[in-house]
Amino acid sequence: MRILHTSDWHLGRAFHRVSMLGAQAEFIGHLVTTVREREVDAVVVSGDVYDRAVPPLAAVELYDDALHRLAELGVPTVMISGNHDSARRLGVGSGLMGRAGIHLRTDASAAGVPVILADSHGDVAFYGLPYLEPALVKDEFAVDKPGHEAVLAVAMDRVRSDLATRAPGTRSVVLAHAFVTGGAPSDSERDISVGGVSSVPAGVFDGVDYVALGHLHGSQTLTDRVRYSGSPLPYSFSEADHRKSMWLVDLGADGAIDAERVDCPVPRRLARLRGRLDDLLDDPGLARHEDAWVEATLTDPVRPAEPMARLCARFPHTLSLVFDPERAPDDPDVSYARRLAGRDDQQIAEDFVAHVRGTGPDSHEQAVLRDAFDAVRADETLRETAR
Repeated sequence: MRILHTSDWHLGRAFHRVSMLGAQAEFIGHLVTTVREREVDAVVVSGDVYDRAVPPLAAVELYDDALHRLAELGVPTVMISGNHDSARRLGVGSGLMGRAGIHLRTDASAAGVPVILADSHGDVAFYGLPYLEPALVKDEFAVDKPGHEAVLAVAMDRVRSDLATRAPGTRSVVLAHAFVTGGAPSDSERDISVGGVSSVPAGVFDGVDYVALGHLHGSQTLTDRVRYSGSPLPYSFSEADHRKSMWLVDLGADGAIDAERVDCPVPRRLARLRGRLDDLLDDPGLARHEDAWVEATLTDPVRPAEPMARLCARFPHTLSLVFDPERAPDDPDVSYARRLAGRDDQQIAEDFVAHVRGTGPDSHEQAVLRDAFDAVRADETLRETAR
């Protein structure tokens, strides 16, 4: 069975205030063409179809167009909700859509209920695990201490239990939206950490033939059977070196995996430039970036006059301007943002306690801070889901 694995469309998202709807529509066209020309048997979309719980109308129309075009090809599609999606909204009409071959899996309680597709070698069971927010599914999965690994482990136990009831030789594919240990994140994924832990070990997925992951925006192979497709388009300058693609996976009669990357259309290259303003404007070696979307980090000791206007005269698609003046590390004027770079909310809070009190928080206080941050993030998720 030939499977096309994609994820993280983020329909409706902009790139530094530049609308990506045109590029997203081009990607959908490319997806449909790939399905037709490469004789794909099933499409899997591993979450974050939309960029937010209540997407703009134009994004909904593009999603509707994508589903109609896939249904017209007669190629089954299995799709799950991600942490940016509203599971309830995305799942509306799933029963009717299923009759057209579009199988939406947005209900955590149905983790062990597969979509069964068949080829000449027998059945393939597709299990859709929507994004499992621990605070929201802890009762469904009866876990005492909710965390990503705990809830995913229960969901996968249900998958393996159902698979054990299937005919011998039944192959299996799991769709999941999670941060799996070993994956490389970018700046454009939303933090999903619980108790300071955001990742789960790849071993939680043992026992199935292929795991189609979503959430991280870089295409990557964790094991031969566990892969991220990545987002089809860039959504932050941290993705400047990404090769945006989908996985074309041939699932053999014996469960063997043969995977090929299929490149996605590139709307415009990304470039991250760093240096003094005059050097960036005069360097002939930077001519290749004049048509790129540019993030410029200026290192001038004194902020130059009209830096954005001057940059845009040479690099008209400059979208982001960062100031990082050349200073000694112990310079008292080193920026606050620079001092906080790479530190998470928990570390910043602990530093504040140490600054105010003279000593850092003890283990009990650290736990209180973690619980507080988890409660705020879970509350934000609940409020967004309820909108």
